Amino acid sequence: MCGIAGIFNPPAVDTIDRMTQTLIHRGPDEHGYYRGPNMHLGQRRLSIIDLTSGKQPITNEDESLQLICNGEIYNSPLLRRQLQAAGHRFRTTTDVEVILHLYEEYGPDSVTRLQGMFAFALWDERRQRLFLARDHMGQKPLFFYHQDNVFAFASEVKAILAGGVTKPEIDLDGLWHYISLRFIPDRYSLFKNIQKLPAASFLVFENNSVRMEKYWQLHFTAKHAGSEKDIEEGLHDLLLETVRSHLLSDVRVGAFLSGGIDSSIVCAMMAKLSSEPVPAFSIGVQEQSFNELPYARLVAQRYGLEAHERIVKADVVKLLPEMIYHMDEPSDPFALGVYLVAGVARESVKVVLGGDGGDESFAGYDRFAGNRLADLYCILPAWFRKTVMKKMIALIPESFGYKSLAQKAAWMNEMSFFRQGERYAHSMSFLRFTQQAKEELFTAACKQKIHDADSIEKILVHFNAGNAEELVDKMLYTDLMTRMPDHLLPIVDRMGMAHSLESRSPLVDYKLVEYAAAIPADLKLKGKNLKYILKKVAARYLPAELIERKKQGFGFPIGIWMRTQLNPLMLNLFRQSRLVELGIFEPAYVQRLLNEHMSGKADHNFRLWILLNLEIWHRLYFEGENVASMQDFIQRLGR
Repeated sequence: MCGIAGIFNPPAVDTIDRMTQTLIHRGPDEHGYYRGPNMHLGQRRLSIIDLTSGKQPITNEDESLQLICNGEIYNSPLLRRQLQAAGHRFRTTTDVEVILHLYEEYGPDSVTRLQGMFAFALWDERRQRLFLARDHMGQKPLFFYHQDNVFAFASEVKAILAGGVTKPEIDLDGLWHYISLRFIPDRYSLFKNIQKLPAASFLVFENNSVRMEKYWQLHFTAKHAGSEKDIEEGLHDLLLETVRSHLLSDVRVGAFLSGGIDSSIVCAMMAKLSSEPVPAFSIGVQEQSFNELPYARLVAQRYGLEAHERIVKADVVKLLPEMIYHMDEPSDPFALGVYLVAGVARESVKVVLGGDGGDESFAGYDRFAGNRLADLYCILPAWFRKTVMKKMIALIPESFGYKSLAQKAAWMNEMSFFRQGERYAHSMSFLRFTQQAKEELFTAACKQKIHDADSIEKILVHFNAGNAEELVDKMLYTDLMTRMPDHLLPIVDRMGMAHSLESRSPLVDYKLVEYAAAIPADLKLKGKNLKYILKKVAARYLPAELIERKKQGFGFPIGIWMRTQLNPLMLNLFRQSRLVELGIFEPAYVQRLLNEHMSGKADHNFRLWILLNLEIWHRLYFEGENVASMQDFIQRLGR
């Protein structure tokens, strides 16, 4: 919906202007400011609901409270009726105004009554208190900085940097974790002294002190007592109602359609609830082993969707500087797909619904079944797996395709030496940088500066938390507490907002997530059948060939591109690696990865993608380069 920013004790009158202007892509329609004696707030708006009178900041009846909010409150119609009955007067018809009046009634506890995606700031002038909150699953971002008597916050890191209160400096601990986990955990960002507010948390800044509290916990221990049919029926009804609530808008709403089960069922339900053809947006690649467009077309044809398609080629690497600029951190191959499809969607609509979250709530990833299979594989003696099997697997030629046989066999063998949570934690870094790989990648001098070096513990703290009992549920809970708020949802938000497009994810609605958590584990992963119960619901809407096909997952042939069209860029870029020059990475190890990949000895595309992105990221944020100059730089190196 928009971008928000604020600063307590700004160093200059125009500080909030600079911070807010940095977020114009998140809200190109209008802007608004509040300037108090020591608290300044700014907002950029993407008009979705109440197009005429919903300008922010919004005040309460006596103007003692000021609110800026990024997001949508899907249960706002109900909350509005309740608050009006209690005597509250509303100034607008926008959904987020309910936050003001809930705060008047319940204070910080007001956030527990909201159902939606949101990050908001509420300044209480009377108490001189700043109240920040982020939604249950972390769909909307919020970062903050607190040093001395200055407190600044914003939807994106770049807005805090634009305020001039701190200079960019690499947080080596955050970098250490990122290259293993594919996400930046806890409160870390990649910038020293800039933290993120965790999902399902609120922050109170008062008397120059910060207090944070988690307001919601997810539990898998209590299970639905009904029959499988009852659970399926309940899931269907709740999902349909959730999709209906996510259509709340005063502008046209479209959908991302990848060809997978999750986005397809959301599209199908939207079509059922809509009187007009639903605009659906899909992208594909020329390499057919990666292409999902044929399955997206099946759904589009069945429901008469207004289909928009685009084919992607290897030259998309020139988009990396813009993607990284909007991410404020290295991009991800998944981000590339979201960025591209969001660009297609923004040509027609301002709002889209997507299928994000289905895999994390209903056990849709191969690793869920793989962790069970690894136990069976352990029947082979450990010495045999370490010697004979390892040598045999090394002989399998690398195809550089999606989930190649070489990768799967190596994963199974390696994971067999771990158990339960440790296996799951190690599986996250297997295709990226394991602990051993990081020991080789980082220089000795750099490793001495890293204080929080245990990336595995970032996973185990959730896996062993006691919020789940079954192995599958433990993995799901871990994903929902880590990968979801720190990887998947930030990408969906920032790549959509890069195009001024709002992305909504019905499968991440916390009520639906709670319902899924209460489904018995064997109805989510039934034998080797992933997403069993969700597929039962999907069968009411989708053709069998889509539901029963092997999970593919949307991706790009990056490993192949790196060895072909992108080969000159890769070779030239790493000859002038900034991370090597800074003494962070060992040049010999980086070169070894490059040589092994280019020669076909090993598929290092995930690792090299991270390193490629870090090189661009550093030049953008620490060397004064801009998107245009980095695009020219990439073009020159790629010749």
